[in-house]
Amino acid sequence: MFLTKITVLNFKNHEALSLDFSKKINCFIGKNGVGKTNIVDAVYYLCLTKSYFNSVDQQNILFGKDFFRLEGRFKRQSEAFEVVYKLPSNKRKELSVNGVVVPKLSDHIGNFPCIIISPDDSQLILGSSEERRKFLDGTISQINHEYLEWLITYNKVLAQRNAALKRFAETRHTDKHLLETYDSQLIPLGTKIYEARKVVMQKLQPLFQKFYKEISLERELVSFSYYSQLNDKSFSELLEGSLHRDVLLQRTDVGIHKDDMEFFLSSNKMKKFGSQGQQKSFIISMKFAQYEMIKSNNISGTKPVLLIDDIFDKLDNDRSQKLIELIASNEFGQIFLTDTDDAHIRETLKGREELFEVIEVK
Repeated sequence: MFLTKITVLNFKNHEALSLDFSKKINCFIGKNGVGKTNIVDAVYYLCLTKSYFNSVDQQNILFGKDFFRLEGRFKRQSEAFEVVYKLPSNKRKELSVNGVVVPKLSDHIGNFPCIIISPDDSQLILGSSEERRKFLDGTISQINHEYLEWLITYNKVLAQRNAALKRFAETRHTDKHLLETYDSQLIPLGTKIYEARKVVMQKLQPLFQKFYKEISLERELVSFSYYSQLNDKSFSELLEGSLHRDVLLQRTDVGIHKDDMEFFLSSNKMKKFGSQGQQKSFIISMKFAQYEMIKSNNISGTKPVLLIDDIFDKLDNDRSQKLIELIASNEFGQIFLTDTDDAHIRETLKGREELFEVIEVK
């Protein structure tokens, strides 16, 4: 699968833009602030119905305008698809494929698989557990439509349970029957989500270690672990044992919404002991493992689109060259790459010019 053309109207800093793409590697070159990343984000929107960088849709409309519109033309073998995403100001967003409106945006996830690597991904290591769960959920959602539905429903019921716990504090009356009703919905959903996460984490580990070994030229040993309260007890046992604490805290203190990942450099925590270059290599390897997982298991049976934003910063020359060798290999499908330095890109890609198309953004 690859994107042949994109048309952008009133999206972020682009008033009107239309670009044609190579099915191989497309390099966006330009100074900071010209909107290279915004083009990459527009591709992400078309594939996954949201921005990677700003979750508030209305804030992605060009200042002074009242809507944005994105149109992408995709090819998958002999099939052609026109994906259109529209967001009128103060109205509901709308996604259509070949002129047919998609009733639920979640139904679109996985049909046009996509992975992004960006400087913001440092939060995967340095940020909260929510960032790491988002990574895990983003992986599984593109290979299992049911998983996304489980997650949406789980979060909805969890919000209802937490709202009830707050009411109990206000009224000084705990309705245990109501909590049991919520628990009866959370337990099967949370258990299925946990099992899916555990399986994917086990499959990601060897893929991740393979990529890190290549990028780092076998200089370091890395690993990660998956932490969940459900590792030790069933969800029903956890909820029963946490009832008194939940009432006091006015929130649900156990469940898969507390899951996390820990990252290691040898036996030390990557967050504390990894250099910037090692941390970036770690993140790139995680994203490449995510790519490989989705490529092998996604719903549409195609290679995902790979978006790479400002990837070479903080990587030494050896790691940069190894990275280029990897992305120029046949393991990946269509790639979009951004960089500020035209000379740097051309030197790095020297000898592989037939694979790359350089697009200057002004």
